[in-house]
Amino acid sequence: MTIKEIARLANVSSAAVSRYLNGGYISEEKRAQIRKVIEETGYHPSAQARTLRTKRASLIGVVVPKINSESISRVTEGIGNVLAARGYQMLLASTDNNAKKEIEYLHLFEKYPVDGIILIGTMITAEHRRFLKNARIPVVVTGQNTKYANCVYHDDYGAGKAMGKLAASLSGKHKHIAYIGVTREDKAAGAAREDGFRAGLRAEGRELEEEYVRISAFRAESGYEAALSLLDEETDIGVISCATDTIAAGAIRALRDRGIILAQDQPALRQDQPALLQDRSDLAQDRSVLPQARLVLPDADASADSCRIAVTGFGDNQLLKAATGGIPTVHFGYKTSGIRSAELLLDVIERGEKIPVEMKLGFRLVRGSEGSM
Repeated sequence: MTIKEIARLANVSSAAVSRYLNGGYISEEKRAQIRKVIEETGYHPSAQARTLRTKRASLIGVVVPKINSESISRVTEGIGNVLAARGYQMLLASTDNNAKKEIEYLHLFEKYPVDGIILIGTMITAEHRRFLKNARIPVVVTGQNTKYANCVYHDDYGAGKAMGKLAASLSGKHKHIAYIGVTREDKAAGAAREDGFRAGLRAEGRELEEEYVRISAFRAESGYEAALSLLDEETDIGVISCATDTIAAGAIRALRDRGIILAQDQPALRQDQPALLQDRSDLAQDRSVLPQARLVLPDADASADSCRIAVTGFGDNQLLKAATGGIPTVHFGYKTSGIRSAELLLDVIERGEKIPVEMKLGFRLVRGSEGSM
């Protein structure tokens, strides 16, 4: 089957078929005719021939920090939807949160015949900046704000500030507010969220005291250990705010193990449910565990306010919501960020857009089971 034969069966010109296959403009009527013939005949254009003809491989390299992450899966879903609709395929590389591996994959993709790269970044090091400044193919960074490449990122500072104000309202005047953050080398989840959180507290006349701050890895188990560290040293905490929902899951388990009730009627996890303590960057594990993730309400005799602590997070993780009924958190449009990143990259590739773009996306504050605010 050739382009000429497709054109004859679709009753259009060969040029129209060529434009269709290469993502060019044709009328919707002709597009539908060509699509119908291709679907009926099972025609697949030669990738090698198209690469020689268009100087493009129709391949996009995507570098991700983790593949077993709910937030990352939402981003890649958005990327994949756009690429498929525009005739591209995705090559996925997972780095296991290793910045050195990110650099290796970036250089590998640059040498491999891909048309562009999307980097779902966790931190931008000096090596990242050198690569981005000298990259020979288009690159879009997702999740981090950088001046060295086109980027799509979330308003983590604004989200942190909103959460700081909420935490102040949840803690009570005589209770301290604790914060479990992540490395500030991560400018989004680390620095921006913490700085915004502190600003939100100050706006409400509160301060985040350093003895109530802990740093965690992007794992529930690390959040568990950080929360235990707080509970071992401090007993007058009203809120533990966490930089991610994954960390919050660990903190919730720590409170349960210490017999402390979650404030705002947040149910505690059963001790026999280890699902939220898996060593992973997010809670996107096999959904088959969900029916087993039973919940129990705390004992009535432990309901005194002095035994209650609120836990908040960032990310609006759906597995955590299913397991707890929902905690105060922040919803980010992760899928939207993937869509915008892919659209931006393909515009650079196909139209030669040279204007640097920084696209900041918003957020939605979610008050646990009560819904968004």
